[in-house]
Amino acid sequence: MTAYDVIVLGEPLVEVATADPFGHGVPATLGVSGDVVNSAAAAAAAGARVAIVARVATGELGDAVVARIRALGVDDALVRRVRGQQGVYLLHSDPSGQRQFSYARAGSVGAALSPADLDADTLAAAGAVLASGITAALSVSAHGAVLAAAKLGRRFVYDPNFRPRLTSSAAAAAVLAEVAPLATLLTPSAPGETGALLGTGDPATAATILRGLGARAVAVTCGDRGVHVSPSAGGPERWHPAVPAPSVVDQTGAGDVFTGTVTARLALGDDLQDAVRLGAAAASLAVGGQGGTGFIAGLEQVRAHAGAA
Repeated sequence: MTAYDVIVLGEPLVEVATADPFGHGVPATLGVSGDVVNSAAAAAAAGARVAIVARVATGELGDAVVARIRALGVDDALVRRVRGQQGVYLLHSDPSGQRQFSYARAGSVGAALSPADLDADTLAAAGAVLASGITAALSVSAHGAVLAAAKLGRRFVYDPNFRPRLTSSAAAAAVLAEVAPLATLLTPSAPGETGALLGTGDPATAATILRGLGARAVAVTCGDRGVHVSPSAGGPERWHPAVPAPSVVDQTGAGDVFTGTVTARLALGDDLQDAVRLGAAAASLAVGGQGGTGFIAGLEQVRAHAGAA
């Protein structure tokens, strides 16, 4: 059995990205993304041995997904190849990095992820297990897989990653309350996500609510303002100012890069505050590339960027 530092659950997606509004004849770039791929790539770049648990279609699109996962330094041994539709999304980014998404994932093989896809011993041996609200919202079986993985992992990190196109705020809030007692770390964003799921845009209040639900630690990301950290064991709360981005091309996946980096560094022995500092630096570099994995910086570059800030 291979021992991994980090295992990430979710649905890899084929990404079709354009700088122009969607329309006939618009030039686009084909890529591979999805929160599971973005987080796993960042965790691998942060020095962790990483594997993805996912279902990927057979055929050429699935082959391209698996090839990209491998190229990012992520192990695909836990990826199950299944006949059917590969999930796809279209992404338009304007010059400020703002995004518009359109998904073709209904009935995809990835949405059928289930507890049967989990190897209990492998997950229990991993340094950390990472999942998101996107995965939990894909289907009843995927929700079951997230909950089962949370119970198996020695460290479980959960990013609510609320997407109104996938689920309602009430349903996402219920899942968040369900997984909070199992979570080593929760990484919601404020004010939008915490407002929708917890009824507050204030990061400190959101952290208090989530700690009250049983989460051991909370890191509330606040975009280009910074991160509010509420650590475990009653330690003092801390505000980490954002690390300025050298350039902004596309904000897709920045939150995933933050969470993947933090999860990796926790699994490798860093304390939470140091892990968050590196996660913020990695995310600020990631927005300089097109698409979810357009630019995943290596650990030394991330450390230098964090130090310069």
